[in-house]
Formats: sequence, structure tokens, C-alpha cells
Amino acid sequence: MARFRRRSRSEDGVAAVLAGAASAAVAEADAQSAQPAHDPRAAAFFDVDNTMIRGASIYFFGKGMAGRGLVTKRDLFDFAWEQLRFRVRGEEDLDAVVGIREKALGLVAGKSVEEIVRYGEEIYDELMEQRIWAGTRALAQQHLDAGQRVFLVTATPVELARIISRRLGLTGALGTVSEVEDGRYTGRLVGEPLHGPAKAEAARALAELEDLDLSRCTAYSDSSHDVPLLSLVGHAVAVNPDRRLREQARARGWEVRDFRTGRRAAQIGVPAAAGLGAVAGGVVGGLALYRRYREEAFPRRLRGHVTRLRGVGSAADPAPRTA
Repeated sequence: MARFRRRSRSEDGVAAVLAGAASAAVAEADAQSAQPAHDPRAAAFFDVDNTMIRGASIYFFGKGMAGRGLVTKRDLFDFAWEQLRFRVRGEEDLDAVVGIREKALGLVAGKSVEEIVRYGEEIYDELMEQRIWAGTRALAQQHLDAGQRVFLVTATPVELARIISRRLGLTGALGTVSEVEDGRYTGRLVGEPLHGPAKAEAARALAELEDLDLSRCTAYSDSSHDVPLLSLVGHAVAVNPDRRLREQARARGWEVRDFRTGRRAAQIGVPAAAGLGAVAGGVVGGLALYRRYREEAFPRRLRGHVTRLRGVGSAADPAPRTA
């Protein structure tokens, strides 16, 4: 498996664009299969961890995988500890993050996409469904009732994000995308985790694909890391915001919704981008690209961009592979 290294700012920018383009292609396929929206140029983007769900979705997925003997308790502890340190210090230890991500990608390398998705469905029922914020869910339903499309946008692997989106009756999901060959994970990401600026790139790419008017779109998040996404749309809402985002919302005049009660507690495993966000890997090929993408689902301009940056044979290639 390829080793990760520190990247330059220019490389980070390219990786964010690549991650956003791949994620948008997945979400576009979902949008095309959804019922037509009465207000097709407006949409809502919802972060997942601590916005739509209490805690980190990928932490619960990792916990479920550990219960099935597919992830060690030590791996889960390392992830949780790093995320707790992030929550307290407010910044990531890049070396630790890279190490955890390498291990996570190694765990899924060679595994079947369908197998991981099946586990995701089971784990959602066991550990996640009861953790959905009712208030945030109601906000999403308001957009649906208004005839708008609703997408999750998260560093969580895209196949897990799509499970959550489907269970909630939403349009689709933008999430972290991993390479897939012949229906199995290669152990490499397409670009980078969909975190921070990459979320904005994904929303921007989807807006181009689906002809969305971003000035009429709404974004919801709990994290200051999502300011690029929140700044991209016409209406930004801070949901259960961290201190920095609350300050940003106050300064920018953004709406604030807080569904938490009692004393605020540190949520282990937030945000998901830093650690086991690759435990299941995102799917390119998988259930989104592997079976459904064709030239029309992954426009030539994006496919060419992905191919140039990742080289021939990237899982961003929409053509299905045969064993």
C-alpha cells in the first residue's frame, strides 16, 4: 500500500478538487434516480457528525466492525483517542492522523464492497438509527416538503453516507470516495477525505452537474472546519455549533440551531475525517460507480480530470469492471 506523506498546499488543493469531483459523481447518480424535485435549482446540504447524528457515524461503524472481529479494539481505541485529542486541542496531529488512516485503508484493502455495505446496513440499525437528531431531521424534511433536494455531505465513507441518506429518505450523499477494482477496495482514496475545503468542492461540483443555484441553497454544519461549505451557499445554518463556528455565525449573521440539552460533553470521534473515515472506504465503482456510472453519470470533463491526476486505472473510471 502506498505510504502517505505531508503534502504541499497546492497538492492539498488538487486532492480536494479530486475528492469533490468523485463524490459529486456519486451523488449525481443518486439524484438522477430520485423523484424529480419541484424546485430543482435549490438544495440543502447537511453535515452528518454532530449535525444529523449524535457523535461520529464512522466511530459507530468502527465499533460495529470491531464487534464482528473485523477491526481490533486497539484500532478503535487509537481512533477514538486521536479524535478526543483533536476535540480538546482543536487541531489535528497530522502524523497520528496519517498513521491511523494508513492502518484503516489497509484493513479494507482487498475486501468486497458488497460485504462492507451489508455490514453498514446492519450497523446503522444497531447503533446509529437511534442517534439521529430529531430537530435536524425535521429541518431536512422541510426542504423535501418544499420540493428541494437534500444531500448529506460528510467525511464519512460515501457508501455509509448513502445508507444514512437512504434510510432518512433524502436525495443522496457526498462522502469520502475510495478506489475500487473488480468490486474490491484497493486501499487508496480518490483524492482525500471529504473534509473542510473538499466539502465545498464537492458541493460546487454537484451544483455544476445538477444546475443548482448555490445562492438559493442551504448548508448545515456543527464544525468551524465547514466554513468553506457554509460560505458557498446563500443560507448557512450552524447546528449544534462548536465554539469557533458559533463565533463565526455571530460575526457573519448566520442562523444557529442547537438541539443539545444539558451540559455539553466531548463527542468521541468528531470529526470523522481524521481517522477511520476510511475504515469502510468510499465507493467509486461499488454500488454507485461500479454498476451505475456511465459516460452520462460521470461527465467527460470530470472523468478526464480524475484520470490525469490519479493515472489510468483509477476507480474514478465509470466503466464497470468484470472479474
